[in-house]
Amino acid sequence: MEVKLQVLVALAMALSLFSAASATAGLAVYYAPQYYPAACPGFTLKNSGVMVAGVSDALWNNGRACGRMLKVRCTGAANQFPNPCRAGVITVKVVDYCRQPCNGVINLSQDAFAKIANLDAGKVWVDYS
Repeated sequence: MEVKLQVLVALAMALSLFSAASATAGLAVYYAPQYYPAACPGFTLKNSGVMVAGVSDALWNNGRACGRMLKVRCTGAANQFPNPCRAGVITVKVVDYCRQPCNGVINLSQDAFAKIANLDAGKVWVDYS
C-alpha cells in the first residue's frame, strides 16, 4: 500500500511539472460586451457563451484557432495596479481575432477576465495552454 502511495505522489508531481512547463506566458486584456458577431464563423452566444476570447496573430494561425479551448491563469500585474490576480484557472473558447495593434496575446471577454483578475487592472500577465 505504501509503495502505491509513493508511486501516485511521484506521478502527480510529474504531471504538475509537465502542465506548468507546457504553459505559455503572455499579456491578456479584455473587451466589453457585445462579444458577437465574432471573426470565427458560426460562433454565437447560444453555442459559445461569454467565456470567450479573441487572439492576436501569435495564436490566430489564419483562423485555425477558431474553436480552440485555452486554459488561462493570471500570473501578475502588467502595470502599476497592485495585486490584480484572482486565484484559479479559466477555460475560454477562441471565437474572435484581435486585429493589430492588439494590446495582448489574448483578448478575453470581460466576463472571463473578471474571473481571473480585477477589471480595474485592465491588463495582466497570464499563462495559457
